[in-house]
Amino acid sequence: MAESNEFKDRYALRGVSSQKEDVHKAIKNVDKGLFPKAFCKIVEDVYSRDEEDPWCCVMHADGAGTKSSLAYAYWKETGDLSVWDGISQDAIVMNTDDLLCVGITDDIYISSTIGRNKNLVGGEVIERLISGTEKFVAKMREFGVRLIPTGGETADVGDLVRTVIADTTVFAKIRRSHVIDNSRIRPGDVIVGLASDGKASYEDSYNGGMGSNGLTSARHDVFAKYLAERYPESFDPQMPRDLVYSGARKLTETEPETGLTYGQLVLSPTRTYAPVVKQVLERMRDRIHGMIHCTGGAQTKILHFIDGLRIVKDNMFDVPVLFRTIQKESGTPWKEMFKVFNMGHRMEFYVSESDAQDIISVSESFGIKAKVIGRVEKGGLNLPSLTISCPMGEFNY
Repeated sequence: MAESNEFKDRYALRGVSSQKEDVHKAIKNVDKGLFPKAFCKIVEDVYSRDEEDPWCCVMHADGAGTKSSLAYAYWKETGDLSVWDGISQDAIVMNTDDLLCVGITDDIYISSTIGRNKNLVGGEVIERLISGTEKFVAKMREFGVRLIPTGGETADVGDLVRTVIADTTVFAKIRRSHVIDNSRIRPGDVIVGLASDGKASYEDSYNGGMGSNGLTSARHDVFAKYLAERYPESFDPQMPRDLVYSGARKLTETEPETGLTYGQLVLSPTRTYAPVVKQVLERMRDRIHGMIHCTGGAQTKILHFIDGLRIVKDNMFDVPVLFRTIQKESGTPWKEMFKVFNMGHRMEFYVSESDAQDIISVSESFGIKAKVIGRVEKGGLNLPSLTISCPMGEFNY
């Protein structure tokens, strides 16, 4: 237990929290909308309240987080502006793939907000962030996923932002009868996981699987102190110095298993599952009992959306090289790793066992590994629980 607390303190001293306990406490009494167990808050559409099957609305906000700080250092080291394309994608996908979990795959309005320190981040970066958004929108349209850019805001806020931050707000509508609500998850369901690493047919290169969660820990645990000396603007000056870039790797050092640099590996753009989910929902929307995007809280995310159930994940994917590297460099206990990082899959379907293979087949048709990674059992005392069994041990949450 002492070891676990040590690493919790380590995260807290870096100004982050894998579970966001204070945030959940702050919102515990806030209305949860029409579908309290849905992955996103869903509210009524006041303009169609009298229809037989009325529309409802979802508005959601998220962003690339501190991944943009690592992108800044990578850009300064290499001069490669293309890294900002990935940050644009991160900011969008962290929203759109949350919407997938309530059943929305089309006609999503997006608005971008960029806050920068103008003395350090010039117009060429802003231009690339904007063009990166347009590039990703065009790519998704090839797969029938319609994203509608509506403009946004770029603010010069050097008094507040040390480098640059990229956020996105999305809006969409859905029929109430089409909503996927996790309240339907039940004992006997299996969990189909979609891999976070590898190369999807719609991706340009190997994806390390990072997503946009856990970046503060990942970049400081993996990369070496030279980044602190060259780019002091890339981290919080209040952070204890021994926790700043405390790893051994350089951004441009090659990782031998993938042939990518460690910078490219950690900065892999957040994979969207939208093309996969669109096809799955077209085939079997009414047979999906629940969906979870393993973001904040990672493999424990499901615990926020169930009551009285026990989740068993005992057939996990092999841990991708990126997460093995983070664990090796940091010494973080494996139990903590599963709470901070997705560890190999970032999207989960909760379905009857007879429906699992159809989802796996769709995912694999896009080059994304998929498999049954666990199951749902009856729990006790109306409290949710999770057990992860893997070669590194058995971990209970």
